[in-house]
Amino acid sequence: MRVVGSSSTAPDGRDARRTPAPPQADRVGTGPAIDPDELPDGLVTADENGRVTCFNAAAERITALRAEDALGRHLEKALPLEDLEGRRWWQLTDPYGGLAIRVRQPERNLLLPGGREVLVSARYVRDEPLGPVRGVVVSLRDTEARHRTERSHAELIATVAHELRSPLTSVKGFTATLLAKWERFTDDQKRLMLETVDADADRVTRLIAELLDISRIDSGRLEVRRQPVDIGAAVGRHIQAYVAAGQQADRFLLRVEQPLPALWADPDKVDQVLSNLLENAVRHGEGTVTIDITPAPSPREGEETATSVTVSDEGPGIPEESMNRVFTRFWRGSKRGGTGLGLYIVKGIVEAHGGTITVGRAPGGGAEFRFTLPVCTPAYLA
Repeated sequence: MRVVGSSSTAPDGRDARRTPAPPQADRVGTGPAIDPDELPDGLVTADENGRVTCFNAAAERITALRAEDALGRHLEKALPLEDLEGRRWWQLTDPYGGLAIRVRQPERNLLLPGGREVLVSARYVRDEPLGPVRGVVVSLRDTEARHRTERSHAELIATVAHELRSPLTSVKGFTATLLAKWERFTDDQKRLMLETVDADADRVTRLIAELLDISRIDSGRLEVRRQPVDIGAAVGRHIQAYVAAGQQADRFLLRVEQPLPALWADPDKVDQVLSNLLENAVRHGEGTVTIDITPAPSPREGEETATSVTVSDEGPGIPEESMNRVFTRFWRGSKRGGTGLGLYIVKGIVEAHGGTITVGRAPGGGAEFRFTLPVCTPAYLA
């Protein structure tokens, strides 16, 4: 902790500008004292005269002010904060001369010189209730992370609105036309319209399911109901569905290395991961889609083996500069539709299982996605 009025170097060579840690008996718990510079948030403290006694490294970063320039100055001068209406915050709150019953200032958005926004909260230190303020502790937090979250939410709302508008417009148009002119259409025309409505309804349902998944992933509430999963059979079902839909059977190559460890996972969630990865390979890739299922080292401590699934194609692949953004929200590998949420959800599902997922370049030049799921045998079977 940085203080004013100390010599720069102590007899033992240590930096004397840091306040020595209080005796062990005077601290709560038995752990070592924490250096204020190790705190993730900005910390500014002032004494009973309002003079700054501590200005940690995070406070320097957030305010762009050197600690040497702040230490010893009055808090109002060292940290000239204003509210969003341009009023000086320290004059409004008056921590040293205000109401004696106040013990803190709740967090709020304030402005630094130059208009930079920062989150500020304060605590008033008193030796006894209603006594004079002996010190003020100020916490500073950068608003950049909050703004990123707000922008992400705004983008999500805009994307959802855009994706919902098209199918709902189609559903409304076809149903209104059928209701108004039912007798004028042939049975084949009616069937075509109803099939279109059905497909658009499925599209809306998928989008809603994606939103629910994102909500659960972001809040850490994605539930995994583990059951024995035959991963080879699951991949085979997806390939058969593509062949039934018109894809050539020889476009898919499934290779399974035996013996595979018994896998306990959520079969519905695993199907969702496989569906997304195979759809990406079929839609955006070219040539043969190869699926390799092999045993692998487990990403979980205490387990030796896991199951790894690699999906690769022979298309143009993913640009190197985009590799680190593949699993973020709204990333699209091409302009051929999609919400850009699928791979974000895939990563969330894999990690909820305790697994890992990576992306790279396939031997054939296309994209290669590889996810590894731990065995996760239930305790009662171990």
